[in-house]
Amino acid sequence: MPRSLRAQGHPLATLDQQLRVLLPSGRFPPFEQSLSSHGLSPLTATGIDVLQLNLGKLCNQTCKHCHVDAGPDRTEVMTRETMEQCLRALEATEIPRVDLTGGAPELNPHFRWLVERVRALGRHVIDRCNLTILRVPRFRDLPAFLAEHRVEVVASLPSFLPRNTDAQRGDGVFDDSLAALRLLNDLGYGKEGSGLELHLVYNPVGAFPPPRQASIEADFRRELKARYDLVFNRLYVITNMPINRFLEFLLRSGQYEPYMNRLVSSFNPAAAEAVMCRTTLSVGWDGLLYDCDFNQQLELPTAPGVPSHIADFDPASLSRRPITTGLHCYGCTAGAGSGCGGQVVR
Repeated sequence: MPRSLRAQGHPLATLDQQLRVLLPSGRFPPFEQSLSSHGLSPLTATGIDVLQLNLGKLCNQTCKHCHVDAGPDRTEVMTRETMEQCLRALEATEIPRVDLTGGAPELNPHFRWLVERVRALGRHVIDRCNLTILRVPRFRDLPAFLAEHRVEVVASLPSFLPRNTDAQRGDGVFDDSLAALRLLNDLGYGKEGSGLELHLVYNPVGAFPPPRQASIEADFRRELKARYDLVFNRLYVITNMPINRFLEFLLRSGQYEPYMNRLVSSFNPAAAEAVMCRTTLSVGWDGLLYDCDFNQQLELPTAPGVPSHIADFDPASLSRRPITTGLHCYGCTAGAGSGCGGQVVR
């Protein structure tokens, strides 16, 4: 249940009410209708290339756009037992990539143990890092740990300007983020030939879709180098999804319908064919299975007839499962598309 909505007495006070806003209501065409009109329904998985694990909703930040509704007061954290179930699933497959997210995934007490175990299985590890966690005193040695285990770092940075970053993520976040990026650069992250990948994530600050990825990446590369002598490998643009805190913002500011109209009118069948849920399986902090991290936050589980918990992992059925969709899916299929790896149509 979205805590920020409930705590502020917002009329969108329960998950059920949030889902009613996001389910077809006649104001917007159902997502399945848009898929069908282009011969893409039903949307199904084509395999599992990424096992994405939400290690918990605990975070040291409370970002205004957060689709997880994460924060310092959250208590949901993945247990070691659930992690062991995830490891057994990996051992039974050749899934090449494990994507660790949160909250701040590093706040899970078993984070380093999990990274070591996944790497021992020969799988690539991604850490979705908010950067400021690397400035917390007890995590000062974490950058070196990540480098030692060749962990890919995907780091959130909504702007190369302090005021824009702090407006979205909190006062002082920009300066701490730059200091963390410098720590990573000093270890070789983001530098050509190092083999240490450092990618940035850009989310729009307001109620509008992101610009073209190549354009904003060029801006970030130029400005971060010129202003701060910082480098990175790639920049991913991700559309703000109309769920949890961002949905609350849209409704409070009267921008929900205009924003959804932009997404719906920009539906791109090429993006729909390439959405991340077709090759990703999302595991919640409690082991429940979802088609993507966004469905996870809305508690929209995998379709009936396929496993719903990692303990019952069955690669054959899960790799060809039907995808559960809703109005929020327009966020991943607008324009060049959007996913955890940035735009999906090159």
